[in-house]
Amino acid sequence: MADRRIGGAGGGSDPAPRRGKAAVFVAAAVTAGLVAASGGAGTVGGMTLGSSGGATAGSSGAGGSAAGRSVRARKSESREAARRGDADEAWRRLGMRRLRQAARRDLDCLRNSFGEVQRFFARTPCTSLDRMLFAVGDGQNTAVVSVVWVRFPRRDDVRRFRSVMDVHGSGDVRPLGSGLLGMAEIRFTGRHYHPHPNGDTITIAETERLGGTVDDEVLGALAEVASFLPRP
Repeated sequence: MADRRIGGAGGGSDPAPRRGKAAVFVAAAVTAGLVAASGGAGTVGGMTLGSSGGATAGSSGAGGSAAGRSVRARKSESREAARRGDADEAWRRLGMRRLRQAARRDLDCLRNSFGEVQRFFARTPCTSLDRMLFAVGDGQNTAVVSVVWVRFPRRDDVRRFRSVMDVHGSGDVRPLGSGLLGMAEIRFTGRHYHPHPNGDTITIAETERLGGTVDDEVLGALAEVASFLPRP
């Protein structure tokens, strides 16, 4: 898992005491519209969500690294499932279930980016942009996973793009927004960020906590695993 600081809307970055990414705003917390007025809970993707956004029914809790086998051991199996394109199995291997997901395909990387990353696209246009957003949970804890696939005409473009993308405050490709999942906005910090180059395509995965106590190790594992999902 790599830490990278995302630039703000103008491409800058907030001061930070540690290496990471500055924030962009994306979907990350369940809105009140998903919560039933009577009991303070609603159903999302077959699981019940409490008013805090945490799932209250489903698989046993696995938000912490102490649950069952170690996160490191489960991550290897999860990554193999992701390589096969089985996202649900990948989440399950990490003790999570898919609650909701959204996807969008675009050809305009320039419009959907900012900062130095956007300036790179002005010089080197991408050939396709695919983005997905997942909400996942383990019964008590929830997280959001953003996955972005950027395809270029040449492999060398991927190498040069990553040299920009990994730099502190360099900007970002915007993750999908909140409306597609019916969620409110929170700050995507970029602390849990993992890029994965593969030929003429680079996958950029980022995760954030939605509710409960999903720990940093699990969030990092989710980002790393998600970066191995094949382009839709």
